[in-house]
Amino acid sequence: MAIKLKIRPLRDRLIVRRVNEEETTKGGIIIPDSAKEKPQEAEVVAVGSGRLNDDGKIIALEVKVGDKILFSKYSGNEIKIEGNEYLILREDDIQAIIESK
Repeated sequence: MAIKLKIRPLRDRLIVRRVNEEETTKGGIIIPDSAKEKPQEAEVVAVGSGRLNDDGKIIALEVKVGDKILFSKYSGNEIKIEGNEYLILREDDIQAIIESK
């Protein structure tokens, strides 16, 4: 699902939306919000122009809009735009890109 945001991240930053996690266990037990950990998996919804190297040239980011990623547990800044929650991360906070089969 493509999302059109009214903000654009700068340089090596990106905006992601967390992937919803399961609300019940395999045994059917419902997990309350207070007991759930926030997922470390997200979908990239916007990317900045890239990182500056020592020569002042811009190096493009490896991630692109639509990629599914895994990120560090306590990284990023939470923001709320038009009632939706997002995270602003640096590319260095990303641990892996999840490849689809």
